[in-house]
Amino acid sequence: MKAIRRFTVRTVLPEPLRQLEELVLNLRWSWHHETLDLFRAVDPALWKAVHHDPVRLLGEVSPERLAQLAEDRRFLRRLQDTAEDLHEYLTAPRWYQARFDVGGRRSASDGPDAGERERAPACIAYFSPEYGITAALPQYSGGLGILAGDHLKTASDLGVPILGVGLLYRHGYFSQSLSPDGWQLERYPPIDPNGLPLTLLRERDGTPVRVTIGLPKGNALRAQVWVAQVGRVPQLLLDSDVEDNDQAGRDVTDRLYGGGGDHRLLQEMLLGIGGVRAIRAYCRITGHPAPEVFHTNEGHAGFLGLERIRELVAGEGLTFDEALEATRAGTVFTTHTPVPAGIDRFPRELISRYFGGANEERQVPVDRVLALGAEDYPGGDRTVFNMAVMGMRLAQRVNGVSELHGRVSREMFGGLWGGFDTAEVPVGSITNGVHAGTWVAREVLEFTARELPSVMESGRGWEGVRAVSEPEIWRMRALLRRRLVLDARRRLRESWRRRGAGEAEVSWIDDALDPDVLTIGFARRVPSYKRLTLMMTDPDRLRSILLHPERPVQIVIAGKAHPADEGGKRLIQQIVRFADSEDVRHRIVFLPDYDIALGQLMVQGCDVWMNNPLRPLEASGTSGMKAALNGGLNLSILDGWWDEWYDGQNGWAIPSADGLSGPDRRDELEAAALYELIEDHVSVTFYDRDGAGLPRRWLEMVKHTIATLGPKVLATRMLREYVENLYAPAAAAERAMTAGDHAGARELAAWKQRVRKAWPGVAVEHVESNGEESPQVGARLAVRVVVDLAGLDPDDVAVEVAYGRVDETDTLVEPSYLELSDAGPADGGRRRYAGDVPLGRSGAFGYSVRVVPNHPLLPTRAELGLVALPPAPQGMTNGDLR
Repeated sequence: MKAIRRFTVRTVLPEPLRQLEELVLNLRWSWHHETLDLFRAVDPALWKAVHHDPVRLLGEVSPERLAQLAEDRRFLRRLQDTAEDLHEYLTAPRWYQARFDVGGRRSASDGPDAGERERAPACIAYFSPEYGITAALPQYSGGLGILAGDHLKTASDLGVPILGVGLLYRHGYFSQSLSPDGWQLERYPPIDPNGLPLTLLRERDGTPVRVTIGLPKGNALRAQVWVAQVGRVPQLLLDSDVEDNDQAGRDVTDRLYGGGGDHRLLQEMLLGIGGVRAIRAYCRITGHPAPEVFHTNEGHAGFLGLERIRELVAGEGLTFDEALEATRAGTVFTTHTPVPAGIDRFPRELISRYFGGANEERQVPVDRVLALGAEDYPGGDRTVFNMAVMGMRLAQRVNGVSELHGRVSREMFGGLWGGFDTAEVPVGSITNGVHAGTWVAREVLEFTARELPSVMESGRGWEGVRAVSEPEIWRMRALLRRRLVLDARRRLRESWRRRGAGEAEVSWIDDALDPDVLTIGFARRVPSYKRLTLMMTDPDRLRSILLHPERPVQIVIAGKAHPADEGGKRLIQQIVRFADSEDVRHRIVFLPDYDIALGQLMVQGCDVWMNNPLRPLEASGTSGMKAALNGGLNLSILDGWWDEWYDGQNGWAIPSADGLSGPDRRDELEAAALYELIEDHVSVTFYDRDGAGLPRRWLEMVKHTIATLGPKVLATRMLREYVENLYAPAAAAERAMTAGDHAGARELAAWKQRVRKAWPGVAVEHVESNGEESPQVGARLAVRVVVDLAGLDPDDVAVEVAYGRVDETDTLVEPSYLELSDAGPADGGRRRYAGDVPLGRSGAFGYSVRVVPNHPLLPTRAELGLVALPPAPQGMTNGDLR
């Protein structure tokens, strides 16, 4: 008989061992090897059996063993030392406290002569639909969640006061297995929160906190709040599986990225609206500082802005527009997708149903909600509500996750900023990074701490790796490759048995893969644009590479297709069927159920990390960064972060056949380039050994990779950039808006309304210049402009000259801008402006003028998307400037 409900009964620890529970409930153990060593010592055999899950360990360890440990003085001293180390980690000032005046409160370590420091937010709320913290907390599907997990861990290490917000999915994403013919099978094992390193948020009287959001027809969706402690960072996870909800409501948080339509919308409403309400409850109960900055990690959590607007209208008496300005000032939005298909878009009627009618909030009218997500720009779909568009309209600061992705995003979302050139669209970029403590092998971390002390935290001293012993690096790489091979055999054996193979049919696995053979890794989600099967474009050539008599290659592959993605499942089946072939199955393997644990083994053990997406559809990609920190080399299309940091010596760039209209022809050309690189460069360099058996050129590339990429790919670099370039400025803007009863927000909202109303009448009426007859480099061009301000004040606008090189169509290429001076009134209420343009370069030159809105509280003049241009090019000449 099967149980109708599953739950976890937690062990009552003897008093001397109570600190074990404190250690288990803080997820710092997931990247702290000394704490993991302590858990292993509780019961080494059981630790292995529970797959290194400390909650399961304490749930299954025998009372007799606990009694032994409670009398073991050596273990108790070790437990005490580990608990004290955690306490020091949680309380000692770190980078953030040393760098900033946190929330206006000086650090306790500051002396009287510490000097003035920039004020930074006392709390940043970070919203994400998924988090990859540890395999023991399966609340992630891919790169977005892994990045979010690394963001929280790095915030903990640096002391950045982030408060994470997400959903708790009772079935996680899914566990993957394979059918006998290689088809992906999904299983959704139930997750009991009581069996996870979580605690339930309770009111002071002990009752569980309930967060409620309104639904149509007077209904409501309720959720409880679980708290995970990620080092110093609290993480709130909302869970709708409570008795107060009907079955449909309880199923809202059933699985990650499951369902569609109403189900997906309800998840995102709970994440955004419910997430803000969970924060308010948590801060009220615990005394935690309220967030000054809200970071929306992709559009899924965009509704958080609507809730903050509602709070300000209802609680502070602001109008919707005033509340919008206050909300935008303190909001950061990060986009992670370079393709429209990757963005959540809902039918407008669905949004109207949930935010209109009887469910409409007086403070947040449904027409204003719909306007925020409207694709009301050229090329947009007027029938949909776009979550990323809403996220950008609700955030004053927007960024992509690599330089290339920033450029792609400016093109993709440029319509939101009207007549401004793509280069001026206010979408920046901060390239992703990875959390070294999670992804770098323990042996490498210990070696680095010994040979290159402090580089992981300070980001300095990486050049020292060039002096490290090459035999030592090669020995470590061989150790990690062997570990991967042994674990891959174990996983492969389990997979074949689940597919129905008998013992005699799996004996070959004892010799699958070879610890001494060049090992290439490929692991990621399996949407079509990541091209899992590009390596199989020419199967015979792939076979010859794998089976080369002198320079064999082996490939370890992993990845999950979304359960609804039949095309992705077919790609996996193609790879699996090829890997099942008797002649190559010892050289190419597909390992099912890709998760953090498998990802760690692969990025640590592979010699080469392969990535071949369709350029430019990989926003960033971070798995190659993890491989690089472990001494692996990258073999990748120039996309995402690799486009930014490939230098010709840290790996190999696969040429990309951009611009070809036929996808099959493009795949054919790029696959041929991939094969050639592996055959003639990668494998040749790996197997070219000196008299001592060392591949000297390969090891030179490994050293160069670590020395040059090390300081760049760390998440500490990434998070410092977020703090200094986005969080601190957002907090300052938020304070400017809210000071004096939100005087800044009221002023800016009124100003925008006045400017938008007048703008159709703003016009550049006349442009003239002198000094064009025979200009020379170093001269200056006097420009005079007459503008009709349509009743606006001169301070409301800036009149600018855009100038620089022009192409054959007279289009300005990467122009410079000069703000003209107000030269006083002209006839008919118009205004004169004047200035001198420097002629700093020879060749084809041109200029134009424009009028843009100007206000000290605007972060960029492109914010309103308003620009007035001359009716036709005037007063300019093209020619040679000598």
